[in-house]
Amino acid sequence: MHDHEANDSGDDIVAHWLVPVKPTPVTPALAATLVLLRDRSHGASDVLLIRRHSASKFAAGDFVFPGGKIEVSDGPADAAGWCRGVDASLAARVLDLEAAPHAALGHWVGVIRETFEEVGILLAWAPDGSPARVDGRRLAEYRRACQADHRTFWEMLRAERLTLATDGLVYFAHWITPEIQPLRFDTRFFAAAMPAGQEAIADEQEITEVKWLAPREALDAHARGELSLRNPTVKNLELFDGAASTAAALDRVRGRQVRTILPRVIMEGDQRRVLLPGEPGYY
Repeated sequence: MHDHEANDSGDDIVAHWLVPVKPTPVTPALAATLVLLRDRSHGASDVLLIRRHSASKFAAGDFVFPGGKIEVSDGPADAAGWCRGVDASLAARVLDLEAAPHAALGHWVGVIRETFEEVGILLAWAPDGSPARVDGRRLAEYRRACQADHRTFWEMLRAERLTLATDGLVYFAHWITPEIQPLRFDTRFFAAAMPAGQEAIADEQEITEVKWLAPREALDAHARGELSLRNPTVKNLELFDGAASTAAALDRVRGRQVRTILPRVIMEGDQRRVLLPGEPGYY
């Protein structure tokens, strides 16, 4: 071996060790969350916020919207037969997931299922086309069964001959957990009106508390340090701030252009800073 070859080889080795290796980001799991709105007597609207258990692996102790991970069983081949107003083709176009239409429709199904499991609210239609009314005791049993095995959600729909109220969901936002996080989610945000005659009840497992607040009340409480909110929750609450009614709130986000938001987290000394697309210093 010539001297210059040895030197070049050595330099390459040194250079290789000097180059920092950036860890490969964890692939985010598909998820969906639901902003439930209800009218106040004086004409404004409230949103439902739920507090995650302090021992949760993600967003521990924070107030968030109901929702969670989309399961494979949320998007079976016959899912469209249980949905009103949305099929796999439409869902794929709306979410820009043409390569996975059944997974796309699974977001509509999954967010309704997760909301039912977490707070007991069921967005569905009865066989006669009226809002679903299931006996309270039976509904509680279904809820416990779904919490133990999410696939039993379909058993409930078949037994009660229900159709999911997917036609009432408005898709309006898409956030992905920052790449540096060890637990990541690719989350689609939907909004819907709270069905009449139902009550939000925490499951006392993942969820320990429920609150109905006007968006401004929640934002102000967060600013005062009284309510722990994550950045996506804050930004999406701002979209509904000031809406005069649930209908007005839904109209505000219906048909909006949805851009994927992947925040970047940087450290400045011991300070953690979150940057959004378009802000100085973003990728």
